[in-house]
Amino acid sequence: MANPEHELVLNRTINATPDKLYRCWTDPELMKQWFVPRPWTIGEVQTELRPGGSSLIVMRDPDGNEYPNRGVYLEVVPNERLVFTDAYIEAWVPSGKPFFTAIVTFEDNGDGTTNYTARARHWTAEDCAQHEAMGFQEGWGKCADQLEELAQTL
Repeated sequence: MANPEHELVLNRTINATPDKLYRCWTDPELMKQWFVPRPWTIGEVQTELRPGGSSLIVMRDPDGNEYPNRGVYLEVVPNERLVFTDAYIEAWVPSGKPFFTAIVTFEDNGDGTTNYTARARHWTAEDCAQHEAMGFQEGWGKCADQLEELAQTL
């Protein structure tokens, strides 16, 4: 059981099917369109969708500063679940400072909507508080809105 002092959760009913949401989460060109709250952008996305596969997402702020985020996938269940972490940067090489593990689930409601849950589990309560202060709910909420908007076009 996760320690609630270490976890942030965003849960929404999204008006799109799980397969469309999964596609938006796993297709690099689609990820570039929604993965950060506007006016931020994504400069580069690399995904190796398998347990142990590496990922790279380069976030870009409105001034052009880039923030590379490297990690690995821990679990990949098409149209149902993605688990990834920044504890490793690639090929099980530990990162300098692990921050969190993300658990994203897509539960089919059977009516064209999906119960979408994004969990951020942190190593420490301090990291969790820092992520919350950075605007987790607002930022991940805006991204969920952008995700829904894009998925509805597929």
